[in-house]
Amino acid sequence: QVQLVESGGGLVQPGGSLRLSCAASGFILDYYVVAWFRQAPGKERERVSCISSSDGPVYYADSVKGRFTMSGDNAKNTVYLQMNSLKPEDTAVYYCAAAAAYGLGCNVLYDYWGQGTQVTVSS
Repeated sequence: QVQLVESGGGLVQPGGSLRLSCAASGFILDYYVVAWFRQAPGKERERVSCISSSDGPVYYADSVKGRFTMSGDNAKNTVYLQMNSLKPEDTAVYYCAAAAAYGLGCNVLYDYWGQGTQVTVSS
């Protein structure tokens, strides 16, 4: 069964850190374009980070550049999003997604989505 499962969300104070995980089953993440998205209430979904090929760069939204880091563990078929210096405006549901479009960039149609994990940044 093809599945993406996120975990690691929660409530954190401004300036704090969280690490989100996205575990894949039924397919190999390393062969896919993989991205993290987020959606806050009343706002459009925003792509936070993306990697198009395993040997390529990670792209970050300007809003998170320098604070968030996307990484992966092939042995665990899992990607991570390390989020540091969190701000209240980072509050959103975070989703990971994968596209069968390896190497074609990040502006692709994503085939698989996780269920999302809530991140709330508040004092």
